[in-house]
Amino acid sequence: MSKILMVVTAADSLTLADGSAHPTGFWAEELVVAHRELTRAGHDVVIATPGGRVPPVDPGSLNAEVVGDADRAAEFRAYLDAIRSDLDHPIALDQVSAADYAAVVLPGGHGPMVDLAVDEQLGRILVAADDAGLPIAPFCHGPAGLLSATAADGSFAFAGRTLTVFTDEEERTGGLGENSPWFVASTLSERGAVVQGGEPWTSHVVRDGNLITGQNPQSSHAVAQALLDVLAD
Repeated sequence: MSKILMVVTAADSLTLADGSAHPTGFWAEELVVAHRELTRAGHDVVIATPGGRVPPVDPGSLNAEVVGDADRAAEFRAYLDAIRSDLDHPIALDQVSAADYAAVVLPGGHGPMVDLAVDEQLGRILVAADDAGLPIAPFCHGPAGLLSATAADGSFAFAGRTLTVFTDEEERTGGLGENSPWFVASTLSERGAVVQGGEPWTSHVVRDGNLITGQNPQSSHAVAQALLDVLAD
């Protein structure tokens, strides 16, 4: 089967619009679902972060009230514990060659807004993966990482591509609200991406060639399945 690169944020704090610090990281459900579905299908998932730093989980994503109930929170926590060795020993993005992988996956959480959106090494990987036609699957806030990708002429590498992402409406009604330092959907649109939002808090996946994007945590299963379908083809 295939070796898949999962790029995860290493940021544990986000500076909000009012200057305060907000704890952040990756969103547990998104990493868990993607990792679990891909490995169940027999693929080898390799976790990479900026600098090879240990990725922090967003504490809110393990809060029973936030994720729906205590059983779901316990499920996510147990899975993260089961892959603790992989999480504690990620490879550094500057050690990654896109040619070694069959696909790139970027789960969200607000952390990617801090580091992945501006990481030059991630940008290099994404441009190489896109040039090679490899599936690239970011979802929720993961598409913030696409902003790191610059084409040879200095333009945004994903300008003109159709995608979805955590919408501004979702950010305002269930995310950071107006205190968000910036809005990922609006920023991607301003950079030239064609952003298609679905109904808030419902599963919504958009595929544009090798680019597979999901809107929110509710889209985690659908993104993983869409990627599995592409890899099967």
